Amino acid sequence: MIEISSGHARIDQFLSGDYDRVRGMSSRFSAAICGHLLRRQTERGIAGDIAEIGTFEGRFFIAMALGLAPGERALGIDTFDWPDDGVLARFLENCAGAGLAHERFTAWKADSRSMSASDLREKLAGRAVRFFHVDGDHVHDSLAHDLELAHAVLHPDGLICIDDMLHPSYPTLITAVLDYLARHSDMRVVCIIDREDIVAAAKFLICRREAIALYEQDLMRSFQPFHFVLGADTPNHFTVVLTPQPRIADVG
Repeated sequence: MIEISSGHARIDQFLSGDYDRVRGMSSRFSAAICGHLLRRQTERGIAGDIAEIGTFEGRFFIAMALGLAPGERALGIDTFDWPDDGVLARFLENCAGAGLAHERFTAWKADSRSMSASDLREKLAGRAVRFFHVDGDHVHDSLAHDLELAHAVLHPDGLICIDDMLHPSYPTLITAVLDYLARHSDMRVVCIIDREDIVAAAKFLICRREAIALYEQDLMRSFQPFHFVLGADTPNHFTVVLTPQPRIADVG
């Protein structure tokens, strides 16, 4: 297991204990980095809710929700019907087992593909989202729609985290992200978190151009052992890459 922590006591306790016992596919490596970012947001006075599309049984959702500051809430959006009708019950059980108080989160049984930005704003009671994890239906049009939902409620200094990027099972999914970046010229990929294995795939972290300074240097400094110094050439930005094994191919 990769030795990496978020620096947030409740998140790290969950990552070291029940994280791998909750069914899901997000990596512990990415959860620790995202938990660190949530902690940094709180320390910098960035307040807002947390939201996720594609909550499943709550592995990544719980880790992030444990980083909530007082007065903040987490919203988990899922149809909760795959692979069976017991998903929602297991999600709620996992939240309770991790000590996530029921008043701190909402499980919204809904299909994001038929949701409007107004629907989402109403569910959030007008609150902005400082961290939005997108892990819904893995096809271009669905991801494009989910990104627009996230964009509509994002805090000015918030982050959108997109799962399963560059996954061999979804080789064209990246086109939805490129299209989104073309539509929203102020958005940048600030960090790529590499996969742990074929299941725990890479994540893209996106924020507004003006918010890059809040995150970029901190990520390189805080996770220096995992910083791939060659970085990544993404649209309009040279992006930080964090990977479990940062190395350059030996071509000698």
